[in-house]
Amino acid sequence: MIQSNNHVVIMAGGIGSRFWPMSTECLPKQFIDVLGCGKTLLQLTVERFRNLCLPDNIWIVTSAKYAKLVKEQLPEISEERILLEPCRRNTAPCIAYASWKIKAKYPKANIVITASDHIVMDVYEFERVVESAMKFTSDSDAIVTLGMKATRPETGYGYIEADLSMSCPTNKEIFRVDAFREKPDLETAKRYLMKNNYFWNAGIFIWNVSTIVNAIRVYQPSMAEIFERIFPHFYTDKEDEMIKELFPMCENISIDYAIMEKAEEIYVFPASFGWSDLGTWGSLHETLEKDAHNNACVGDNIRTYETRNCIIHTTQEHRVVVQGLDGYIVAEKNDILLICRLNEEQRIREFSE
Repeated sequence: MIQSNNHVVIMAGGIGSRFWPMSTECLPKQFIDVLGCGKTLLQLTVERFRNLCLPDNIWIVTSAKYAKLVKEQLPEISEERILLEPCRRNTAPCIAYASWKIKAKYPKANIVITASDHIVMDVYEFERVVESAMKFTSDSDAIVTLGMKATRPETGYGYIEADLSMSCPTNKEIFRVDAFREKPDLETAKRYLMKNNYFWNAGIFIWNVSTIVNAIRVYQPSMAEIFERIFPHFYTDKEDEMIKELFPMCENISIDYAIMEKAEEIYVFPASFGWSDLGTWGSLHETLEKDAHNNACVGDNIRTYETRNCIIHTTQEHRVVVQGLDGYIVAEKNDILLICRLNEEQRIREFSE
């Protein structure tokens, strides 16, 4: 049974242009059908929470310039639930904005914070983990972050070091966090992988609204003061004016630096449900199903010959034939064709810009 106090905040304001030429700053990856399944990453994210949260308790925080895209892709989300940031200020102000807005009308809310551009392959396990974590935070002052069980020595993710010596009395799957670790070099990532208490930081957080508001008051008082000034004007005609005036005064800081690395009651829920943040073409290649030659193909009519270890994303072409490539990206969008080595995608993207 869905708990009426459950709320979901989806952060959808990032520029997300890493999947060039498919994504650009004007059309970030969260608004694109990256997987070729007929739904954008944002739509898939909303869909993931349909059994955990009432439709009216889903909130989208995005840039004002993406408001039209959000409304087009999520017509079922009321305009009141689409929070528009007048400028980019990282994840801490984004989360603070949503938290004070929710608190103004739903003071008993229990909240999941998630990005809009991640994917989850095992939705049933995802639902189980999130539901369990929300029961844990509903009547406590705990902050829970989901830790993904590492499957490779990944250098593109931050890590969570957990104390696995003793689980929480009320939930045997939840443990205290010892430390958050920055994105490591390869040798450090290999050491993390050999241990069983290091997990990828997925950036998915669960807490009740009082917990996060109080944490921001303690560890980011200047930011809290800004939203306390806005608080009386939520759900009034002055809300937009106050947000446009005061939101830009927030420090540009992530929730990890602002709260997670400072707060005391921090817990991790180790989980494995086929998660990826899709930060690169390489990560998409790892996520998608591959053929016998390790090629991942997204498109209606793709043929490969003497080709291996490639990702081919050609959804706008009637027929694509690739021969003789090993470890390449082949991607097209709106009359732009990209063919480059997977291990050179960063350099090629910088060149294209």
